[in-house]
Amino acid sequence: MTRRLLILLLPIFLFAASAKSDPKPLRVGMDMSYPPFEMRDTQGQPSGVSVDLARALGEHLGRPVVFENMPFSGLVVALKTGRIDVIISSMTATEEGGRNVEFSEPYVRTGLCLLVGAKSSARSIADLDDGEKKIAVVRGTTGQLWARANLKRATVLSLEKETACVLEVTQGKADAFIYDQMSTLRNWQANPDTTRALLKPFREESWAIAMKKGDTEMKAKVNVFLSKFRAEGGFDRLGEKWLKEQRASFAKLGVPFVF
Repeated sequence: MTRRLLILLLPIFLFAASAKSDPKPLRVGMDMSYPPFEMRDTQGQPSGVSVDLARALGEHLGRPVVFENMPFSGLVVALKTGRIDVIISSMTATEEGGRNVEFSEPYVRTGLCLLVGAKSSARSIADLDDGEKKIAVVRGTTGQLWARANLKRATVLSLEKETACVLEVTQGKADAFIYDQMSTLRNWQANPDTTRALLKPFREESWAIAMKKGDTEMKAKVNVFLSKFRAEGGFDRLGEKWLKEQRASFAKLGVPFVF
């Protein structure tokens, strides 16, 4: 009788062991069109700063990572509907955003700055709030929100893509493009003859990992991970691997680096 009971219970034990060794994947949402943070490599595989960070988080949680690539504007909706578990996509932690998601502690400090035409005499955002000036912004970003709230005279051009905004400046159709420091540096380096970067931020921001509103358990786990990852030199390694040239450029310009 005892032997038969053990045989009957064996499948249950095997199932439990299998479930334990096959944890639920961590579904990470990101827009892979923002190198070197979120992108694809030459083989089409997820790559970049945020991808490495997500994999380290998955390892910390003991969960395999599955990446969901989607437009930035759809990430919060995907989080709310349960399609993804977290957003790691260079997302700015804002008070408004905090009403819809749970934000982790910040892991990147950055800010809004300016890409201006090479011949522009502008030295600050104040120089551009003029009735004859046109300012490009990416739709749905904090740059757009800031411009709408603070530029009283300049015309704000809201475009869908970063590349379109850069093109407006390089072709002289816009006087400036409001975006984050890292992207502005990259776009200036790609267009040195037609643009100039004003990298000192006129509005400081920070990026954070986003989770479903009310998921305080996941938030606590993510914050523990970020603290441990930073203490163990994880962000220094990411900077050395992905942002070595940018870090040197920031140092040369006297601008604090993002990590």
